Amino acid sequence: MCYAAHDAMKPSPVIDSNEGAPDEIVSAPNFRARKQQAIREIIWDSAIDLFVQNGYDETTVDDVAQAAGISQRSFFRYFTTKGDVMAYALLTYGDQLIAAIDGCPETYTVSEVFRETVIRVAQEALTHPRTRKVFEILKKSPAAAAAEMSRLGEVQGLVAKAFLKLLPESPECEFAAGLLAGITLQIAGVSVRWCFEHGEQEILAAIDQALKTLENVLCGSRQAGERPDGKSSKGSKARER
Repeated sequence: MCYAAHDAMKPSPVIDSNEGAPDEIVSAPNFRARKQQAIREIIWDSAIDLFVQNGYDETTVDDVAQAAGISQRSFFRYFTTKGDVMAYALLTYGDQLIAAIDGCPETYTVSEVFRETVIRVAQEALTHPRTRKVFEILKKSPAAAAAEMSRLGEVQGLVAKAFLKLLPESPECEFAAGLLAGITLQIAGVSVRWCFEHGEQEILAAIDQALKTLENVLCGSRQAGERPDGKSSKGSKARER
């Protein structure tokens, strides 16, 4: 998967006492929500740094709370466990995909929305400093990977709902939306991971090749083993002999 943290908390709106109670009622919850989001991001940033430096399994909730400058009691107001902190990366990823889907022009076909969403989110993830750190943590710790994947069904369901708004109402389309959500979640993550592992910065080529490879696999093409850089893998060469 690939992930980037949410934007930092923006300045709260100024409440004019002359404008009356309705605006105050609306503004106060908005301010609290932004404040809570900002604290959640601080905890997550602190946790990711500790997971990289000391290891996910070795880091405790108390360690994360101290690094974030809060009490352990305050930590549990925002996250239920250390694993919940790790899963936050996946939840953020899902939010980014949904925002990208919703942000596409209404004139786009479902296929165009799918491709634009994958490209936009993957490009953001590739350039975000936290993404590489998350991949490092997941690679080193099976427990961290399991914690993250514990929210996969939830995230995939939310992304599927975003796709479903583009489709007619029918059981077949519900299935299609779920399938699109699953593929979208994986294609962007696989492409970004490949770029990191091979020192590549051009995400478009990796995504195009990933989609081509998926199509070739489903169609039974012998070119399914081709790498994103255009070279054939050893396995594909062996099958061609």
